[in-house]
Amino acid sequence: MKQAAAAAGTVVLWASAFPAIAVAVPVLGPVGLSVARLAVASLALAAAAPFLGVRRPRARDLPLIGLCGLAGMTAYQLLLNSGERVVPAGTASLLVATAPVYASLLASWFLGEKATRRRWAGSVVAFTGSAVIAVSHGLGFGAAALIVLAAAVAQAIFHTAQKPLLARYTGFEVTVYAMWAGTLFILPWTGSLLHALSQPGGAHARAGAIGAAVFLGIAPSAVGFVLWAYAMARMDVGRATTALYLVPAVAVFIGWIWLGQIPGPLELAGGAIALAGVMLANGTGRLSWD
Repeated sequence: MKQAAAAAGTVVLWASAFPAIAVAVPVLGPVGLSVARLAVASLALAAAAPFLGVRRPRARDLPLIGLCGLAGMTAYQLLLNSGERVVPAGTASLLVATAPVYASLLASWFLGEKATRRRWAGSVVAFTGSAVIAVSHGLGFGAAALIVLAAAVAQAIFHTAQKPLLARYTGFEVTVYAMWAGTLFILPWTGSLLHALSQPGGAHARAGAIGAAVFLGIAPSAVGFVLWAYAMARMDVGRATTALYLVPAVAVFIGWIWLGQIPGPLELAGGAIALAGVMLANGTGRLSWD
């Protein structure tokens, strides 16, 4: 039950990231927003670390930690932020929702996890739903859609790479290690954030972008990744990541309320197909990860 609650909390927080990115990226730019988001998340985790007894990682785990930070934090942020300059928040969330497909494949190849036929069938159905969304805007969005899909692959690598670490460290520790590693990788581009903040423009837009970046760093990144690590430590990769197929439906709703982005018929159809895939993958006729 606790892992289900953690997964559900992650879904809501990660879904809220897509409209927040849409607010911040026009002002801060893809790279500047990535720097701001990771820096805020690292500072928030650093403030909590002394109270939660974070241990030093073992030297043999540093390469895997580096991979988690590079793929799940740095590369994911840069690719998603770049794609969302063109792709609407709801659509981007649906494309990222293909990550469980890649994560299941990677977990099968590298971790020896075996998925049931029902789960694979559900993943195929959910992937089809995301594909419907990806083509709903025509070829003019092809390049941007591919960038967002690359972000989904980066996220899948992170999901798989963190699983062995969760057997040796707490979920909070793994999140801290990965976030700090990802921040180190992005620090050389701090100048992009400073340049964006120095540009002339409306004070209201700049304040909104900074507020969105702080929100992204604290809620979806710091809190969201801690909740996700807690859930991942208690479920296999394939089962846990089926929860992420629910992110698009929540993100489309938040994008509609926050940004006024009304989804079109194909987006709604694709979302319905993706949700049906989740239910099929669970094999219970309902949404559950217990």
